[in-house]
Amino acid sequence: MRPDHLARQALISIRQSTLRQVRPHTGSTTRQYDLVARARDLGWPQAHLRGIDQDQGASGATAQGRDGFQELVADVGRKRAGAVFCLEASRLARSCSDWSYLLEICALTDTLVLDDEGSYDPGQYNDRFLLGFMGTMSEAELHWLRQRLLGGKLAKARQGQLRMRLPVGLIYDPTGQGVLDPDDAVREAVRLVFDLCTQHGSALAVVTHCTTPRLRFPTRLWGGSRDGELVWNRLSHARVFAMLHNPRDAGTYVYGRTTTRTQVLPGEAPRLKGRTRQVKREAWPMVLLDAQPGSISWAWFQGHQQRLDDHRTWHPEEHRGAVRDGTALLQGLVRWGRWGRRMSVRSPRNRHTPTYECNHAHTHHAARTCQALHGDRIDVAVTQQCLEAIQPAHLEVSLATLAQLEARARQVERQGQLRLERAQYEADAARRRFGAVEPENRLVARSLEHDWNEKWAEVERLEHEAATRPQPVLGGIGPEQRARIVALAQDLPAVWAAPTTTNTERKQLLRCLIKDVTLTKRQTTVHLAMRWQTEAWTTLELARPARPCHARRTAPAIIERIRALAPTHTDRQIAALLKQDGAIPAQGAQCSASKVKRRR
Repeated sequence: MRPDHLARQALISIRQSTLRQVRPHTGSTTRQYDLVARARDLGWPQAHLRGIDQDQGASGATAQGRDGFQELVADVGRKRAGAVFCLEASRLARSCSDWSYLLEICALTDTLVLDDEGSYDPGQYNDRFLLGFMGTMSEAELHWLRQRLLGGKLAKARQGQLRMRLPVGLIYDPTGQGVLDPDDAVREAVRLVFDLCTQHGSALAVVTHCTTPRLRFPTRLWGGSRDGELVWNRLSHARVFAMLHNPRDAGTYVYGRTTTRTQVLPGEAPRLKGRTRQVKREAWPMVLLDAQPGSISWAWFQGHQQRLDDHRTWHPEEHRGAVRDGTALLQGLVRWGRWGRRMSVRSPRNRHTPTYECNHAHTHHAARTCQALHGDRIDVAVTQQCLEAIQPAHLEVSLATLAQLEARARQVERQGQLRLERAQYEADAARRRFGAVEPENRLVARSLEHDWNEKWAEVERLEHEAATRPQPVLGGIGPEQRARIVALAQDLPAVWAAPTTTNTERKQLLRCLIKDVTLTKRQTTVHLAMRWQTEAWTTLELARPARPCHARRTAPAIIERIRALAPTHTDRQIAALLKQDGAIPAQGAQCSASKVKRRR
């Protein structure tokens, strides 16, 4: 150390990697602050000593966002620093690029580097080589620590012991095992959501069903001072989707559902945790079946995942899409017989007749539309086959539907009872807290009395809702009800054609029975092949509809009849005879003298 070094400042770098290390691990911070005394002993005056501790709680893996390190480099570059003090190389930088950059500037400005073991001159080759090796070891140490921690994490995940946030309806017991939530209200709410998903097949329909009776859904808080606390809020669309995609609800432990990649964006610093991507189910690295109790079965989870995949809108040749409003009952089920590609639906304006067409070549290659067919006759033929197929099961389906509606009504009623029971418990607890306080302590008594009043107001509100809520008709099926159900089951076509039955409900029923329908246009007919869910096939030949010019043309038999009667009868007499014969003109109206005259 020369006098010109002592004439400049001595910079003491102080850094801990995380705030968690700063708070409990104060020993390392104290040792770094003690470097001020060492610099003073080496001859630097007190006025030239400056500690740089802006990087407390910041990782040394990168210089981005570390104001203290950037300030230190700037002062060294301006030749304001005679020496840089650090406890070890890792306190300055964990990246070789940042460490080498600092050493290069120290060598150019004749600045020394001092650690807990000695002093080094970056301008000398041997010291520069030793400092570079120390920086490399510091970066390698960070890699080894990360790999060691990640290895332990993966080892626990392979055994199903890595703790992660459980979905609602499951909690950790004192031994760390996942078990069903002991709260009956929580389990009933979760079971109701999954049952509604099975019934409606739509997350938004589930939310709508729960909004009408103002049902609330539970949430177990995770971490922090309120860890494990139960909060009841309105059910949201995103919450239902999260439940449907979480395999932990099926009692299956899964690790590796997402992967994170480092992503560098223009104008931003490199991020250690970049973009997160979902991993396909078949590529999940760790799957442990029956690792814990579940609210649903693994078969139900897989079936519903397939149903959600089938509702996707990309790659229409692979997915049928979600059921939507519209007159095309076979939407998403129709395939072209030549290429096997799914046909799209086109609904002309101001017309109720849909058209099934294969427009892939026209859309992608500007070629002609491969095939287009009116869907009215096709929908009627497929509907007739489906109604005939389920005819033997009408009674069983009707009885099962009634039992399902009764069970759903009981679930909703049970949710209301559990909410009222919980509110009464909280009101009683508030009353006991108010009774335990001394009457003279009005500062506390006023607050507890206010809390008691709020709890009882909630009880009264729930009791009022329970009294005004329409009561479902519960109980078993009596002989008279069974007879009415049997009579209704025999008239399923009337229920199908009823105005109260929506096209969405008709499409859902068809999808339960039919996997797809293949159409092939021929010279005079349309070949229809129905593939049922059981992989059985039913084939039909449908006559192609007449062309518009032919539909407006009067039948040749009527023309010949008019030609035969014209020499001996008037136009009015011919019209009367045609009416007696039941002849109908092309456009459907009755025969008249003027129409006979025009045709004659």
